[in-house]
Amino acid sequence: MKKNLVLALTTAIVAGATATTFAAANPFSDVPQGHWAYDYVNQLAADGIIEGYGDTTFQGDKNITRYEMATMIAKAMAKPNVGGTDKAMLDKLAAEFSDELNNLGVRVANLERNADKVAWHGTAEYTFQHYMVDGKDDHEKDQDSYNNLLLRFVPDAEVNQNWHVKARIDANTRLDTDKGEDTKGNSTDKLDLKRIWAEGHYGANRIMLGKFEMPDPDTITDTPFSGAEYSYQPAGDGVSFVVGAGRFSADSNGSGIMGTAQANGSTDTANVQYVGVGFQKSKLNGAARYYHADADYFNTETNTTSSIAYAKSKEDTANIWELKGGYRFDKNWGFKGFYSQNTEADYFDKAGSAEIDYKGAQAENAGTYGLWVAYRHLSRNAVLASPFDVINTWNSVGQKGWEIGGNYALFQNTILTLRYGDGEELAGGKDVKNLFGRVNFFF
Repeated sequence: MKKNLVLALTTAIVAGATATTFAAANPFSDVPQGHWAYDYVNQLAADGIIEGYGDTTFQGDKNITRYEMATMIAKAMAKPNVGGTDKAMLDKLAAEFSDELNNLGVRVANLERNADKVAWHGTAEYTFQHYMVDGKDDHEKDQDSYNNLLLRFVPDAEVNQNWHVKARIDANTRLDTDKGEDTKGNSTDKLDLKRIWAEGHYGANRIMLGKFEMPDPDTITDTPFSGAEYSYQPAGDGVSFVVGAGRFSADSNGSGIMGTAQANGSTDTANVQYVGVGFQKSKLNGAARYYHADADYFNTETNTTSSIAYAKSKEDTANIWELKGGYRFDKNWGFKGFYSQNTEADYFDKAGSAEIDYKGAQAENAGTYGLWVAYRHLSRNAVLASPFDVINTWNSVGQKGWEIGGNYALFQNTILTLRYGDGEELAGGKDVKNLFGRVNFFF
């Protein structure tokens, strides 16, 4: 396969009147074999999306320059009716080589920048849950099930070649009450601006300002966060870095440590600072994070079975350490997990998860599917906000147990997800069983 790709592009460059001059002063570094972008181009060539020029051949023992890579991408982008996984790979390549593509815009015919400055994405989502504790219905006020419709808009507006403004807007309606409010009387039929931020990219450097997600929304930080963040994120293998500071509110975070503050009557925001490093090496990835938070009344000790149990003396701070990682055994099988601990808490201070994944539904490819099994131990005081649906920290100090699940792409851009959790509460040992179903229509 690697004998029919890249020197073809060199022919195209030579064919231009300015090619020899450019080659002598090529400012772009080589892309080595094994780089994720190099592998993507090989796959696109195998799929017939990227082609050579004339009768030249690709010499698989040579690296490719970023200019040559961008030229291939430009030609592939001009093809009509590229869809599915190939389109997703092209989009990722175009983002990585955006500077080179802009440069090529003055050299390659018919390569023009899209005049549309705002892109809209989102999902329409239906969620069903049936939640039982100790054999009794227990979701909200002993309600047996939860039915919700969500419409989410995610606009992305280009400011210039480096900066974008992004947002997330949610609209929910509860089907189980049929009156636009939940069982506690809170209105649900409304639009909420959940996130809005400015995001700047300078090579591998990224700056975020506004209200956005912290670095680990898949483990311990699934919550809006207002502040600033700087990160260094190489596109392929390498070491990454992140640092941020800001605040988040107790009002919408009952599933994590701010739920403890809420239980003690606090509605204050918590000040948060975080720092972390990560790495990607072929099939292996990992990260280490540190989060510091301070807010009034995280807890004074009341009793160790209460949802407000935190420390033996009044503590207004939390110091949470997290280690996370994953490994892809092959294209189908993978493992991921995390461990976190709050060194300021005396009770329910540790959380962790271990998960084995098989394949995974791809929104762009109907008929694809995934399966997983996980064991989770989630203590409220060791997470800022939990993202997990069936073993969680709702209305308690935490839970532990098994989750099994699967997802399936019913149609293009339509995914069905099912989860089942079987565990127990960390305080009191009550059995917990939770059935979760969701359908997403992506647009």
